[in-house]
Amino acid sequence: MTLTHSERKAAGVALNLMFRCSEPELAKFYHGLMASEARHYGIYWVLAATYFDREIVMQRLDELVIVESELLATLHSEPRIHS
Repeated sequence: MTLTHSERKAAGVALNLMFRCSEPELAKFYHGLMASEARHYGIYWVLAATYFDREIVMQRLDELVIVESELLATLHSEPRIHS
């Protein structure tokens, strides 16, 4: 479940970078990265839903949101993917 949350976050960061980027080629790269991360998120979500009840999946995601929020409060403020 950690990967699911990580992939969703990475897709969001790539989307944010895509809209802020003024260089068309780099924006295109970020668009592709966002699409890739979104696909990964979908795959991990399907795997989790296949092997666990939805309630367990949602509970675990809630736990991860809290832990990740605490970690993000101490990290760099620049957008990052998988770091």
